[in-house]
Amino acid sequence: MHNPDHFDTVILGSGQGGKLLAWQLAQSGRQVAVVERRWVGGSCPAVACLPSKNELWGAHVAHLTRNAAHFGTRTGSVSTDMARILARKQEMVARENAFHLHAYETSGARLIMGSGRFIDAKTLEVELNSGGTRTVTGDRVVINVGTHAAIPNIPGLRDARALTHIEALELDYVPAHLIIMGGGYVAIEMAQAFHRFDSRVTVVEAGPRIMGREDPDVASELARILTQEGIEIVPNTTAIAVQGISGDGVRLTVRSSSGSQEIEGSDLLVAVGRVPNTAGIGLDAAGVKLNEPGYIQVDDRLQTSVPGVWAIGECAGTPQFTHASVHDFKIVSANMSGENRSTRGRLIPYVLFTEPPLAHVGLTEQEARKQGISYRIARLPMSRVLRTEATEETAGFMKALISSTDDQIIGFTMLGSEAGEVMAAVQTAMLAKLPHQALRDAAIAHLTYAEGLGPLFASVEPLGSWGG
Repeated sequence: MHNPDHFDTVILGSGQGGKLLAWQLAQSGRQVAVVERRWVGGSCPAVACLPSKNELWGAHVAHLTRNAAHFGTRTGSVSTDMARILARKQEMVARENAFHLHAYETSGARLIMGSGRFIDAKTLEVELNSGGTRTVTGDRVVINVGTHAAIPNIPGLRDARALTHIEALELDYVPAHLIIMGGGYVAIEMAQAFHRFDSRVTVVEAGPRIMGREDPDVASELARILTQEGIEIVPNTTAIAVQGISGDGVRLTVRSSSGSQEIEGSDLLVAVGRVPNTAGIGLDAAGVKLNEPGYIQVDDRLQTSVPGVWAIGECAGTPQFTHASVHDFKIVSANMSGENRSTRGRLIPYVLFTEPPLAHVGLTEQEARKQGISYRIARLPMSRVLRTEATEETAGFMKALISSTDDQIIGFTMLGSEAGEVMAAVQTAMLAKLPHQALRDAAIAHLTYAEGLGPLFASVEPLGSWGG
């Protein structure tokens, strides 16, 4: 073994939570090393959150331009310059990369580009991208290695060179017919974006509906909106074989209750879930335990089975959102400083960046019923929000769950314009443990989408009047 370089803290992976921890510790005078195999700053600024939202914004502009005449603006022929879409995204990624390199330099955290593997609990052997190896040790170690797209074991799928979200965001052409396997967050965002770039899009979902984790009324309304826009959704259908090469032409053999059929397209995108990047990094040598799906076992303080070794983000089973990883950073940072922060009871919101967007925080109806929590429900169609009279964005609805034993808001979902911003107001009320009447009775600015919170919460049945 090479003579090891010793640090106060070694962080494997430079994702959102890990890099923030590295910069903070280094700025406080700690000796910190971050081992990153590929993307400085992790996947979010390079191949995931920011790049996808960059291209989704391009799709929004394309859609608005094609429909400009409805709003009184005349345009000529409209087409998508996918090479420019790609270039704009790459310009943003380059800015993000420069920002991250500058942050490492100014913080004093050492960035080591290479593939790290544990050879014992707090020692990593790094195969450097520039050649050779390096051994690093730390008094404390943080694992922040993330996840990658799952590729099912379907005959012909790997040979078809199917796209994941990474390759889809590198396309410099508009697919003639994009077939998407999966109906979750990535699949649905990409489906709408490429449809608006002028691709024909078919979504093949094995379950009974897209967005299977959402309540049925939410998933059904989103499916209705997407179908009305022209996206084909094929539920209860499982892919059993693939022929061809994505980009040259593919044929997907699928099976449903009505039998087998074939779906032909030009390109194939696979978005059926994520797999933790925990294989092949020596966790067995470190003594770090995994659960059955392969995520790192952590307690509610994000400590692993090995003292002094922590895990942050998706590899630790944290919800697969960048802001959840940031919250993990806050917990680990506090606990390293002697505090006692926990993941228990935290509110992790999320937003699906379709148009209209879908935002949620707290419990869904499905989750409340599963946990035996009784609730009152309030619903408001977006057509009842006065802002939509001006914008004509009437699709969707707001829905709130109110405890049946007190007046606390326990869940909120909105499928409608600016849903993420409105949801943040409700989340703030939930964190402050305000009764729903605080939002019902507030003077909320007119004409905003958040103004709909008033009539939404005004529809809640009084406490004690509900017999469920």
